[in-house]
Amino acid sequence: MVAEIIINSNAKDLNKQFDYFVPAELENQIKIGNRVFVPFGKNGVKEGYVVCLKEKSTFATKNILRIEDNFLSDFNINLAKLMARRYFCNVSDCIKLMLPPGSSSKNISSRAKAKMADFVYLNKNKNEINSEIENGTIKNPKQIRVLNVLFQNDEIYILDLERLADSTRATVKGLEKKGYIEIRQKAIERNPLINKEVKRDTALKFTDEQQKVYDSISKDIENNVHSQNLIYGITGSGKTEIYLQLIDACLKQGKTAIMLVPEISLTPQMINRFLARFGDVVAVLHSKLMLGERYDQWQKISEGKSKILIGARSAIFAPIKDLGIIIIDEEHDSSYKSESTPRYSAKDLAKYICAQNNIPLVLGSATPDVKTFYDAKSGKINLFTLTKRANESSLPKATIVDLRKELAIGNKSMISGLLKSKIEENIKNKKQTILFLNRRGYSSFIMCRECGFTAKCKNCNISLTYHIGENKLKCHYCGFETKPLKTCPVCKSEKIKYFGIGTEKLENEIKSMFPEVATIRMDIDTVTKKNSHEEILEKFKKDNIDILIGTQMVVKGHHFPNVTLVGIIAADSSLGIEDYRASERTFQILTQVAGRAGREETAGEVIIQTYNPDNFSIECAKEQNYDMFYDAEIMLRKTLKYPPFCDILLFNIIGNNEVEVKKLAEKFYRILTRNSLEKMLLLKPLPSPISKIKNKYRWRILAKCKFSNSVIDIINKSLKECYANSNNKSSIIVDVNPNNMI
Repeated sequence: MVAEIIINSNAKDLNKQFDYFVPAELENQIKIGNRVFVPFGKNGVKEGYVVCLKEKSTFATKNILRIEDNFLSDFNINLAKLMARRYFCNVSDCIKLMLPPGSSSKNISSRAKAKMADFVYLNKNKNEINSEIENGTIKNPKQIRVLNVLFQNDEIYILDLERLADSTRATVKGLEKKGYIEIRQKAIERNPLINKEVKRDTALKFTDEQQKVYDSISKDIENNVHSQNLIYGITGSGKTEIYLQLIDACLKQGKTAIMLVPEISLTPQMINRFLARFGDVVAVLHSKLMLGERYDQWQKISEGKSKILIGARSAIFAPIKDLGIIIIDEEHDSSYKSESTPRYSAKDLAKYICAQNNIPLVLGSATPDVKTFYDAKSGKINLFTLTKRANESSLPKATIVDLRKELAIGNKSMISGLLKSKIEENIKNKKQTILFLNRRGYSSFIMCRECGFTAKCKNCNISLTYHIGENKLKCHYCGFETKPLKTCPVCKSEKIKYFGIGTEKLENEIKSMFPEVATIRMDIDTVTKKNSHEEILEKFKKDNIDILIGTQMVVKGHHFPNVTLVGIIAADSSLGIEDYRASERTFQILTQVAGRAGREETAGEVIIQTYNPDNFSIECAKEQNYDMFYDAEIMLRKTLKYPPFCDILLFNIIGNNEVEVKKLAEKFYRILTRNSLEKMLLLKPLPSPISKIKNKYRWRILAKCKFSNSVIDIINKSLKECYANSNNKSSIIVDVNPNNMI
């Protein structure tokens, strides 16, 4: 027997299948999907995955050395091959996403595995032991207490036994030695939800709009029909309740569900809603869990103990069986697209998985991705619209403040006069406020006013950000840190000025402006510890803290009943980025953060501070009018041939040597031009806007086209041709409709 094996390597020339003989002693164990170890090269051993079994090989082959485990199904292998072709990477890069957390570690000893613990069992008949206690054979009161606890439990964790019996390990071991009990090791679950105490609830009554959505999609669940559905509902319109009841319909049919959320900060709130409705059939997967917790949640899903999975992007690869629905909340969010190899879109993979399983896909958002909404308007996706808040509360009133006028009257503060007065009013009324600023740190760059020197990262061509709490300059790309400057390293001047604003600086200004007020900050610098997202949100909610200051982590999906004021500090901060979606992202983030206000009985208010009060996306966000924004944006995109009317391909050429990077970029451009047969509009290679990150030089080629199988073939052919017989150590990374154009 011969096994076709994909070697676990990111080397381009190893992205193919290799034949290996299966030794006779392993023939009964070998399966498609096995992880194996094989001899490779001169005296080398490589890890690989079995993707096919056959009788013969036309090549001279070596024997498989050993079989480790089996994680992959035929579906996994086919999906990995499809992804590798579509996202221009090695099949093994895709397979790694489908393995249990920690199992792809190169160091076998550091791989995640089940946690074992000692459990205690009675080894004699209960009546027999009672007789020995009564006749005095067993006299030790500690031993008797241990045995009495065991009479009430078929099995018990040894630490629980010691605690309940007020005993010691020596007492337990003594009973084992005499043969009364047996101690056996058993896997225990590291459950991140174990300490959550959530009061169970029941389904809420639907509005007429919600009922219409539910009736249509639940019919597809019942009839095993594949459909794509967009629930376009204003903030607070009850999309989550529809998700809950659709998943309940799945469970009643004996099916399971995947619920994707974009931010880890959203996960605790969503988990609480789901635990309240469904109890312990809920599993969770996201990067803030400990490796062992992720491993155990993965195993729980694989064994069918969990019927509902809530997680971020990578949860789409979990081994959940009998899938009945996939729901993607806040579908417009950029985090559903991977920024590292393989650069996959969780939304695209969800569409494929749903189609293969004949089940519905549900996308939900108050501000849908323009492409998604275009597909819905074109009839490719079923469109459902929710126009009213579920609890009949009104959308918040929004006011735009022109910061140019604030400067004109001498207000150089980050807080306009109107926003300050509204915060004071909110504090007086014992209501809560959210202040949103999508930039962390204290100052965004440091410059010498004498010679113009700007402090930049030594590894990246990007300005360093000052963090006052740690008194450090930090690079937000590679993590480099250094001490703040007191004098200019170029001209030795002491005229060092800290420019720009961040959440840390905003927090300091608020504390100075309102010294008696309780504040809390939520950004990537304050959520580094496990469960810190949940702790901050719970503290804000339960302790009724006056002001929450944060980045986009505070924007999406959260429900704070006592928040009646939202202040947007710099509404135009995302307008200047080099991206055709700048207006879309500005509108989305402003609308989402505005939606946090007034979600209960008290009306909400939003203050939008900007230097561009006439900007169309800001005007539409003020009105919370997505349709008006979409109508203008789609006309512009059609004129300029931007998605959804074409696709954008970004070819990043990256390497340690700037000359080699440039040479490879020019070579690949020539090959791509020759092979494309005018299917792509190619722009000549140029240095990337940030030309160096983490000591890697960066060039790029941009292309516009309709992404199709023929274009995929052209790119794969061009990559293979470019890498063939090349000594250039730089690499080409292909990103389809990238989130980040820099």
